[in-house]
Amino acid sequence: MRAAACLQHFSPYGAQDARIVMERDTGRSRGFGFITFADQTAAQAAMDALNGSDLGGRPLRINFAASGGPRAGGGGGDGFDRFSGGGGGGGRGGFGSFGGRGGGRGGYG
Repeated sequence: MRAAACLQHFSPYGAQDARIVMERDTGRSRGFGFITFADQTAAQAAMDALNGSDLGGRPLRINFAASGGPRAGGGGGDGFDRFSGGGGGGGRGGFGSFGGRGGGRGGYG
């Protein structure tokens, strides 16, 4: 999955940026990513509309990023205007899992 496809999927809801987290050693997706929105209202609308939707042949699992202080295995969350899914842990937020491995920071799969 490419970030451009993810951004296009979320853009009707005001997505500003999409990032896919890649394996350092293999260059393959780690199974999660991050979507940034201008505000919480846009992020909530996208989550309500797209949670469970199909992207690349797999259903999205979307959650807001957990915010708080640093955690083992990841950094702390940095705001309510991003999504996270997948595994627990810190991070910037992301969009829901649709397969692949979970991750320590949440996101898409």
